[in-house]
Amino acid sequence: MRFVDLIIKKRNNMELTNDEIKFFIRSVIEKSIPDYQVAAMLMAICINSLTERETADLTMAMTYSGKTLDLSSIHGFKIDKHSTGGVADTTTLVVAPLVASLGLPVIKMSGRGLGFTGGTLDKLESIPGFNINIDMDKAIKQVNDINIVIMGQTETLAPADKYIYALRDVTGTVESIPLIASSIMSKKLAGGADGFVLDVKCGKGAFTKNIEDAELLAKEMIKLGKNLGKKVTAVITNMDEPLGMNIGNSLEVIEAIEILKGQKEGSLKDVSLALGAEMLIMGGIAEDTQTALHMLNENIRNRKGLYKFSELIAMQGGNPAVIDNYSLFPQRICKSAIISNKNGYVTEIDALALGKASSFTGAGRKTKEDVIDYGAGIMLKKKVGDKVEKGEILARIFAKDDKRCKIADAIARKAIKIGSEKPEPKPLIYKILK
Repeated sequence: MRFVDLIIKKRNNMELTNDEIKFFIRSVIEKSIPDYQVAAMLMAICINSLTERETADLTMAMTYSGKTLDLSSIHGFKIDKHSTGGVADTTTLVVAPLVASLGLPVIKMSGRGLGFTGGTLDKLESIPGFNINIDMDKAIKQVNDINIVIMGQTETLAPADKYIYALRDVTGTVESIPLIASSIMSKKLAGGADGFVLDVKCGKGAFTKNIEDAELLAKEMIKLGKNLGKKVTAVITNMDEPLGMNIGNSLEVIEAIEILKGQKEGSLKDVSLALGAEMLIMGGIAEDTQTALHMLNENIRNRKGLYKFSELIAMQGGNPAVIDNYSLFPQRICKSAIISNKNGYVTEIDALALGKASSFTGAGRKTKEDVIDYGAGIMLKKKVGDKVEKGEILARIFAKDDKRCKIADAIARKAIKIGSEKPEPKPLIYKILK
């Protein structure tokens, strides 16, 4: 079997057999094909898509490309949460400690930034000393001790996905529903949790731009999980504008801490609590949404969620003093401020454009070898629908040099639009599918 023949077959929009897909993944693992051939196959898939059967076969091939985890020694129902990727989407750092503080074991394997989206691992590594490379014995003990671990994908867990994931980021093949679904679910299925709550982003700053595609992706992932006996819930959420107010690694961690302290309201908190409620219901901790939301809010009020985040940081080698001393984070000075040139209302904040602008500050990657600047990013001062006056600050840009700032500033200015009439609010949560 020649791999070039499979590329041609998929380029011509023909269906790959299960054996051909297994050959593809085996070749990736054995490194018997070069990057450019893998990239060509990914582009062919991105353009012509995969059938439901091909997507299932690809998911299974990637799931079993390495070891699968046995989490039976962790007490209770093990849950994981995953986002399909957005801008200023820091829900994991809010909801995982909160849910864990309520007695539900959270074993979270996270990824790095992909395209214009931020990665949870990059955010956590902005905390001095935080170690995301945890071996499984330690991870299992940690979850049994404090109910939570957030770690990187191990070398042996779905290794084919790890390789393909990095290559998609730099070859323009991120936005493919079959590739997104198989990537997410291969890691989740190999990771061994009992159930997953999936945050499927929909809008300008998401990989799925409309509700139809988001629902298609959600249903695909639910089906993949249920076929292996896993509980799966998908929450389709709005990503037309950035979810939080801070875009960039250390900036986003600080915003999550502010929410856990009970000092910040807004869309990031609201979506985090909605996801947390679904996790508590799935795990049998709460009977209904109202009860679950009350429990989550109570653990913000009494700071048990914040304490759990502090425990997580300490257990994984980080400095928990960052919770009360933000100067310990990598920091950049504000190089530029975007000022409103008229009175009116914020009518649009383009999440995709701001995600790209943040990447140019140094907060994201353009190639898989790029080094993240943990202190760089953008801090929004307004949300869509807010009233503004001429001369008010709309956003601040943080970067280490004027060149990066100038590029980011030019993009960000065009992303924020002011109009004379207040826009109709859009829902944060479109649908919940089970």
